[in-house]
Amino acid sequence: MTYDKTKHIIPFFFCSLVLLFSSIFSMSVKAEEEEFNPGEYIMGHITDDYGWHITTINDHHISIPLPVMLFDNGSFVAFSSSKLHHGQQAYKGYALGFTEETEGSIVKLGGNYAEYTGEIDHEAASIDHVCKYDISITKNVCALLISIALLCWIFLSVAKKYKEGPLKAPKGMQSLLEPLILFIRDDVAIPSIGEEKYQKYFPYLLTLFFFILVNNLMGLIPIFPGGANLTGNITVTGVLAIITFFITNISGNKHYWKDIFNSPSVPWPLKFPLPLMPVIEFIGILTKPFVLMIRLFANITAGHIIVLGFIGLIFIFGAMSPAIGYAVSPVSIFFYIFMGLLELLVAFIQAFVFTLLSAIYIGMAVEEPHHGELKTEN
Repeated sequence: MTYDKTKHIIPFFFCSLVLLFSSIFSMSVKAEEEEFNPGEYIMGHITDDYGWHITTINDHHISIPLPVMLFDNGSFVAFSSSKLHHGQQAYKGYALGFTEETEGSIVKLGGNYAEYTGEIDHEAASIDHVCKYDISITKNVCALLISIALLCWIFLSVAKKYKEGPLKAPKGMQSLLEPLILFIRDDVAIPSIGEEKYQKYFPYLLTLFFFILVNNLMGLIPIFPGGANLTGNITVTGVLAIITFFITNISGNKHYWKDIFNSPSVPWPLKFPLPLMPVIEFIGILTKPFVLMIRLFANITAGHIIVLGFIGLIFIFGAMSPAIGYAVSPVSIFFYIFMGLLELLVAFIQAFVFTLLSAIYIGMAVEEPHHGELKTEN
């Protein structure tokens, strides 16, 4: 008896569409009461936040509060993000920044609001200073902790299965991960770094690939614990790029640095007295991590913006006429599904590209000179 997957996929797909249509309908009702701002709608979904927003029903924000932790004026302050109530309230004089310069930060109010708790009037309130030492658990930090816990649980459980039965055929999660692990080893690490030296850097490359992949996939899930734009945050991609940068340059051998500052193949006029090529090569060292950072950040963020833009079209046209809004809805949802499938592919491609480029950079740093180069140097 064969198992027919369509018996479960079709109802699941149908229910997903029903939930999507119902959520769009509830948002369209809200859009009729308030002027829809597409820029605010999109940026609110892709930027970080002090709470994990779920949905809004009848002007009631449903969200998961997260801890706000500050070092301010020599004292430690901690409270729930629900005390700020989406920037409309203050707690003991602390509030979300409401000016263009302080937006997205926690600020300390001055004047009559210095120790005030309750609703605030943004026009009457004044800002004393921005809290610089902010170690709050924001939405992206929470998503980071969730993904780390998920990765640890997956790989520790899989490692335990291999330890218990190293000669047994993989099952379940093992059978899913083993092809990916072998792919990174055989098609990324060994060709880029070499069979003799790849094992030293293979754990890092595996961690890099699965960390990016898991967070890319979690970003496609619209509900908690998904929905955070972690790999679309330039600080996260920047840290990953900096780690690759330090591993590459710390591992660089004598041949790597000589090839940058005194390459035998570069004519002497380009090295002395005008060190044109060494300067260009040194700039190349700095641009490599920059390319890694921007590539992942831009691709993931652009995908989210396009998807949210298609949904936003419904409300833009709906503001003109409800009939036009409902007429545009099927087209927007079709492109939303198409872009969702494309983003699923991009999630794997970007994890692969970041890992491949990191492996290539490391391979260039640890590569030994060829015999022809040795004779030339001698």
